[in-house]
Amino acid sequence: MDKLRREYTDAGLNEQDLDANPFKQFEKWFQEAIDAKIDLPDAMTLATATSEGIPSARIVLLRGQDERGFVFYTDYQSQKGLELAENPNAALVFYWRELDRQVRITGQVNKVSRENSNNYFQSRPVGSRLAALASKQSEVIPDRKGLEKRFKQLAERYQDDEIPLPSEWGGYRLSPNMIEFWSGRPSRLHDRLRYTIQPDNNWRIERISP
Repeated sequence: MDKLRREYTDAGLNEQDLDANPFKQFEKWFQEAIDAKIDLPDAMTLATATSEGIPSARIVLLRGQDERGFVFYTDYQSQKGLELAENPNAALVFYWRELDRQVRITGQVNKVSRENSNNYFQSRPVGSRLAALASKQSEVIPDRKGLEKRFKQLAERYQDDEIPLPSEWGGYRLSPNMIEFWSGRPSRLHDRLRYTIQPDNNWRIERISP
């Protein structure tokens, strides 16, 4: 495994270069990840947990971000959806290896409006909309053949009609209480600058040890 080691060479992250607003800082880094032509810069790990604290994690895609939080879409009856229903605390992680950067976010998750969910759903490719109807995410199925048959039936049914938003599909917004920006540095002396929300809704910035 030691052969997988590599040295970090990023210029790092200094307090004077940091925006006082963590959302603006994220937008800056996110745009730089896009400009660097990183594959799937919007891919993020979403970690959820049951009410008993049993964790699970998976990759989802960022589909909206502003000062209210970070938005993603999924099936409300999926494992992550059921876990969020009983425990709305969640975490996100972005990792842009080519830039030696990472962003960690924690907070509480709430559903977006049905109107917003439908607007996004109707903007998706036809195949993605049909798949959302055909699949009951996270449920055990006997084989792939039945899933493909259901997809084909729905494609024929909605060939000339608008594909409806599934009743158990939509968006979530994670409203952060902490956002940490990590920048890889030589000898593992990484930069970690953390924003935490205060009672007056201002953000405190702290440097934490790598």
